[in-house]
Amino acid sequence: MENLINIVFDGSPVNYTVECDDESLKVNDLIVCESNRGLEIAKIVKSTYQTEENKQSNEGDVLEVEKISFVRKANSADLQMQKQNKIEAINMEKIVKQKISELELDMKISGFFVSLDKSKITIYFTSEGRVDFRNLVKELAASFKSRIELKQIGPRDEVRCLGGFGPCGKVCCCKEFLNNFDHVSIKMAKNQNLSLNPTKISGLCGKLMCCLAYENEHYAETAS
Repeated sequence: MENLINIVFDGSPVNYTVECDDESLKVNDLIVCESNRGLEIAKIVKSTYQTEENKQSNEGDVLEVEKISFVRKANSADLQMQKQNKIEAINMEKIVKQKISELELDMKISGFFVSLDKSKITIYFTSEGRVDFRNLVKELAASFKSRIELKQIGPRDEVRCLGGFGPCGKVCCCKEFLNNFDHVSIKMAKNQNLSLNPTKISGLCGKLMCCLAYENEHYAETAS
């Protein structure tokens, strides 16, 4: 039997599956993981013992976009470091925005993450086109003495990073619980007899609202 745990990282609803050899861990425990962003703390949201066959059948339940490995159960020093990093990240982000302005780069910061050991800083940004940020990376690496990675993201991922409230008055689904972004089409709005006015069926990202897909199958079946 193989021990698999489902985890979420701070500020994101996305579930990831991680193999773990510590059978003492339980739901809501905090652990340290190694991800593409470096060391970071995650919370266990589900713990299951599964065979390899069952693991494969459940892959659709979580978003697998990167290799994540379990390191250890988080201790008080880890939690204190995470808290300190969040405070320092606020000042770091101000410096990054200032350097972007000085270099006259057409980009907007959407997310900022400092790894637990401060060895890597990941910066998410949006831009209308491609950005030559090589000089920016050099200056930031010299200033922060850390490895710098800049990632350009789209409008949906930007809303997931920043959050906000949808037309329904609730926190955006992508920030609250969505694991991934399903295909959404204007046909779904037509199936539900909704107004095709873009302002009525678009989310904060400017794209069609993800919730149009939630009951589309029912509307499509009853309409036929």
